Amino acid sequence: MGACMELVGKALTLSELVSYQDGSVVSKTLIDKKIGTLTMFSFGAGQGLSEHTAPFDAVVQVVDGEAEVIINGEAQTVIAGQLIIMPADIPHELKAAKPFKMLLTMIRA
Repeated sequence: MGACMELVGKALTLSELVSYQDGSVVSKTLIDKKIGTLTMFSFGAGQGLSEHTAPFDAVVQVVDGEAEVIINGEAQTVIAGQLIIMPADIPHELKAAKPFKMLLTMIRA
């Protein structure tokens, strides 16, 4: 656990940390600590994460593309430059309307 050592101390371009792969979800964990995680994702068009809950708050920062995020049954479209907070213990899901990249910050404390 800790930081991805090849990335430490370097200026990073978020959109370049993961590539798109048609029909797939790609992820790269940047930081994994007891207090939380920072993970970069890319989703091919139509891909997503099915409905689930998490015991911690999470923040999705949209880096590229567009997705539909459904929190507690309420759908919202998010685009590059926006972020959305998904509260702990509330059902949520997301689906890429078109290829989509996001930075997920999970807060565990």
